[in-house]
Amino acid sequence: MRRREFIALLAGAAASPPLAVRAQQPTMPVIGFLSSRSPGESAGVVAGFRQGLSEAGFAEGQNALVAFRWAEGHYDRLPALAAELVALRVAVLFTAGGPPAAFAAKAATQTIPIIFSAAMDPERIGLVTSLNRPGGNITGMSLYPIGLAAKSVQLLSRLLPGATVIGYLINPLNPGASVYASEASAAANALGISIRILNASTEQELDELFASLPKSTISGLAIPAEPFFDSQRDRIVALAARYSVPAIYGLREYAVAGGLMSYGTSLPDTYRRAAIYVGRILKGEKPAELPVMQPTKYDLVLNAKTAKALGLNIPEQLIALADEVIE
Repeated sequence: MRRREFIALLAGAAASPPLAVRAQQPTMPVIGFLSSRSPGESAGVVAGFRQGLSEAGFAEGQNALVAFRWAEGHYDRLPALAAELVALRVAVLFTAGGPPAAFAAKAATQTIPIIFSAAMDPERIGLVTSLNRPGGNITGMSLYPIGLAAKSVQLLSRLLPGATVIGYLINPLNPGASVYASEASAAANALGISIRILNASTEQELDELFASLPKSTISGLAIPAEPFFDSQRDRIVALAARYSVPAIYGLREYAVAGGLMSYGTSLPDTYRRAAIYVGRILKGEKPAELPVMQPTKYDLVLNAKTAKALGLNIPEQLIALADEVIE
């Protein structure tokens, strides 16, 4: 062996710890991130997730790793993606994109801790035993308390005072769809207006549904925050504009993208708060001991530019209620 190669070999050996030492070094925990949504439209919520991890004392790539799996609005892919993460022996499963991802994770493991985000009324749909004592290996962040669907119908009717029929869009593949529908129907009945529950779970169904609205008696459309719909946010906003459909959405991001109005909580903040639970799990706490969190603030956002394009005058009382008006 040449002298230069021998010196280099010694230097490399000195720089690397012995095998016994390396074997004793703890490995970083892996967090499984299972989402019903798409990575392209999830940058904001992923940023909220990482912020929550940071607040809990964890930084991706430094003392924790994250394995992402995206269903891109196709709920039938979730069971296989959940199984992949379980096979990786992740330390905790974080589910994003509402009940579909949470139920897929729950079916995949009864031992790995699961933290869900943005799950509508998790006790009512059977994700947890109770909000205060969730039980089992699952807890997280509830996004839609009772009354949110009703509030959307009420706000849309105030914007469209002459409306006699309002549409409410649901994805029938979502386990929480019946909750949306019942709340919306009760609200419409209380207002003395009719409501039509509309279904869409594919891009083609969305296209056909919007194309049919101008020929119907429906004056406006309420669209809740829902993982498949969220993955098609730009498409839905564009369809509403093309067919001149006044619509209220469940997330601010729709109004920012050109939607008429939105009412709901901050989705990135729900991911942030749920990620703090992930950190607490990594530090040794148990899901069954962590109560399901609920949002405390809801924002009404109006897009004045879109209202003008639709030929609508936003009532002054509604503007006074708004937390944000996009000009």
